[in-house]
Amino acid sequence: MSERIGLYPGTFDPITLGHADIIRRGAKLVDRLIVGVTTNPSKDPMFSPAERVEMVRAEVARLGIENVDVEGFNALLVKWAQRKQATVLIRGLRAVADFEYEYQMAGMNQQLDPAVETVFLMADVSLQPIASRLVKEIALLGGDIAPFVSPEVREQIVDRVQKLGRRGDY
Repeated sequence: MSERIGLYPGTFDPITLGHADIIRRGAKLVDRLIVGVTTNPSKDPMFSPAERVEMVRAEVARLGIENVDVEGFNALLVKWAQRKQATVLIRGLRAVADFEYEYQMAGMNQQLDPAVETVFLMADVSLQPIASRLVKEIALLGGDIAPFVSPEVREQIVDRVQKLGRRGDY
């Protein structure tokens, strides 16, 4: 029997506790989970692709999950899934707005490759409001992001905000 490989793609700018929750739970559904760190041209990243890959690798290491790898990619998701021999795409959902977008993407991916199945995981109730975009905004405006990211990621965000010349009460 072949290994069931899943992909969990995202920009992870930065990786949040919500992402970590989906990684932890998604890893239980497949033999091997590849967290794919990509670039979204419609988003304004705070961290470079290499920094995000390293940040996600560090978080996965802290989670202590053996069957998770982290890789950067910059390709059509279905093509990348084919290259990795993945048959499952893991997607996290927080709200109805997420579902509408993700449902459309799942349909397009199914049209491109019917062998790749999308699995939606609902975010833990306590983590549903967390979005990387909001975490960055809160940090840039001097708010406390400790409830949304690990202490290690928080430190990296605070350092970046300070390098950008923003002042906040941390």
